[in-house]
Order: sequence, then C-alpha cells, then structure tokens
Amino acid sequence: MDAITLMIEEHKHIKRVLGITRKACIQILNGVPVNYEAFYKIIDFVRNYADKHHHSKEEDILFKRMSEELGDVVAHGPIMGMFAEHDLGRLFISNLETALQKSKDGDKDARVDIIANAIAYTDLLHRHIDKEDTAIYTFAQKKLSPKSLAEVEEKCRIIESLAHEKQLQDKYIRLIDELEKSVD
Repeated sequence: MDAITLMIEEHKHIKRVLGITRKACIQILNGVPVNYEAFYKIIDFVRNYADKHHHSKEEDILFKRMSEELGDVVAHGPIMGMFAEHDLGRLFISNLETALQKSKDGDKDARVDIIANAIAYTDLLHRHIDKEDTAIYTFAQKKLSPKSLAEVEEKCRIIESLAHEKQLQDKYIRLIDELEKSVD
C-alpha cells in the first residue's frame, strides 16, 4: 500500500475514535458518569497514534516535501493551515485532559469543558481529514515529482516498519475495538 493510501486508511481509524468520543460525550449529557477510562484511552490514541505516528508522517515527510518542492504558495497556504489545525487539535486534547482532572477532583462544572473540548476536537478533525483526503493528498499525488513521491514512500515505509516492530498499529486497533464496546 502506498504511503498516501495508508494515511487515508489511518484516517478511518481516527474517525472511529472521533465517533467513540462523541458517544462518550452524549453519555455525559444523558447523565451517565464521566467514563474517565475511555477518555484517557482516547487521549492516548490521539497523542500516540493520530499525532505521533500519523501526523509525524504528514508533518515531517509529506508536508515538508510539498513545501520544499512546491514552494511558498503551498507552504504558507494550505500546508500552514494543516499545521495550524494539528496544533489546535493538540490544544483541545490538552484542555480535555485538564477538564478530566478537574472533574475527577470534584468540579462538576468541568463536565461541560470535557464535552466542549472533546466535541471541538472531533469537529475539527472531521473537517481536517476531509481536506487532507480530498485536497491535500490528491494535490500531492498530482504535483509532486516521481522522485519526491518515491522519497515520501521510502521514509513512510521506514516509519511503518519501526511501528510494526513495536506492534503499534495492532495495539491501537485493539484499543479502538475495546473503546467501541465500552461506550455502547
């Protein structure tokens, strides 16, 4: 599977977690106690799979190559927008973690902050993934030189190989399956 197709596949896993996050928020709205275990697992997934594993391939490999080869118009336009959205997502996750701790410490009002940051993250990521899948990746496939695409491919293959050795993909697919059962 080529690197860009693999990143699109990874988006499907990320969207499954976005759906789980939404369900966990709806449970809070319906008066169910905060499912701290599920939220902390969601944060783990976001930080280690979506951000460290997936976004690193985008930021350090694909977006970097696009910026270098396609110039400032791309680097300071759509690519900068993707970086900004990644950073905004990190902020929502950090704020979610803070709200979870406040809630655990007895601040009942923090439940609204849990919901606000979790839903803001899911909304941001749904729109972000759509832009990447339908515009950024397609643009890269059409505009990058064959040499650059081969470079992206090779660098992503190395990352995937290292992740496979650590069984990262399997770990997080199992986590998604567990989370889906815990919020139904």
